[in-house]
Amino acid sequence: MNTPDTPETTNTPAATAAPAQTNSAVAATATVITNIASLVTNDPSLGDGTPLGLIQDAALVIEHDRVVWAGENSKAPATDNRVDAAGRAVFPGFVDSHSHLVFAGDRTAEFNARMSGRPYAAGGIRTTVAATRAADEGELEANLVRHLREALRQGTTTFETKSGYGLTTEDEARALRLAARHTDEVTYLGAHIVAPEYADDPAGYVELVTGPMLDACAPHARWIDVFCERGAFDGDQARAILTAGAARGLHPRIHANQLSYGPGVQLAVELDAASADHCTHLTDADVDALAHSATVATLLPGAEFSTRAEWPDARRLLDAGATVALSTDCNSGSSYTSSVPFCIALAVRDMGMTPDEALWSATAGGARALRRTDVGRLAPGSRADLVLLDAPSHVHLAYRPGVPLVSEVWRAGARVA
Repeated sequence: MNTPDTPETTNTPAATAAPAQTNSAVAATATVITNIASLVTNDPSLGDGTPLGLIQDAALVIEHDRVVWAGENSKAPATDNRVDAAGRAVFPGFVDSHSHLVFAGDRTAEFNARMSGRPYAAGGIRTTVAATRAADEGELEANLVRHLREALRQGTTTFETKSGYGLTTEDEARALRLAARHTDEVTYLGAHIVAPEYADDPAGYVELVTGPMLDACAPHARWIDVFCERGAFDGDQARAILTAGAARGLHPRIHANQLSYGPGVQLAVELDAASADHCTHLTDADVDALAHSATVATLLPGAEFSTRAEWPDARRLLDAGATVALSTDCNSGSSYTSSVPFCIALAVRDMGMTPDEALWSATAGGARALRRTDVGRLAPGSRADLVLLDAPSHVHLAYRPGVPLVSEVWRAGARVA
């Protein structure tokens, strides 16, 4: 089990929820958390009928690594182990479904130039590629673990992370092996940009990504991703890459429509991608396609904050009926934050989301973007991943931005931070 200084170990993709237990079936050795001011279950049948399934003056019972009961505090079953929440809010651990954590190097100068309004001809992603290739495995893993601990302290209990800063067969496979030591939600992103060595032969690089590199990387990943954007990969190249990955058992996700209008969202829906990520520049047809599909629109406000780019219109997506997730996009260049609470505050202030919608998107929405049913909620059968907030309501995440309100984090039924 994790300790405060131990990174996340393994997730169980698409775990099957255990059957709900009645009060009389709860074991005496279970743990009950009492005096919860407001409990977000993300199960409308348990609470107030809203998507958050909110229960006021609540209690929660955990047995081993699972939730076995949730309801009103006055009706909580008796157990030998009791934890007093003392009027704090409780909600599911954050599910960060988009990050790039296997990297080395620093892009402070690039950020400083951008924020100072000066033109800057930095190498961008290529700068990180060079630093990552030069780093040894121990350095890369230490950096990964540092960011995982940082995220855990802020309430993230499930995360996805990608390769994409190696762009050689050996370096991509190394990144995925490292990531797989800490999570099952590992994504092969050999198609981040065209590797510098192939600058004059992008077709040759696509052959590498869909051939020898894929062969080396597929055993270590669950997902395949591609940056479908001008300057990276066009629609035909992206389709070829994602289709090749699917043939090797990797399910698609896609960086789509971040910097400009393009084919990414439509391709995501066509290929039943779990998520289309960024979704900043959308046509009405794109929004409609997302709303009538199982593909989640994952929004990454940290990127817009760090690049002073146009904000995604979350309100437009939500009103159309699309499923929205919020994630950090943590990386060294365009979104160097591991804080989901920060992203929630940005989404509420600048993207048209309500505090309830933003929390749901950062928990249940992230779970849907990973096609998980065991995380992102606190209902009987779900994994006991939860956050205790030093406030009576989850609304304080946006109401008090930048304040370290997370007081406890539990993962798989144990306190980890």
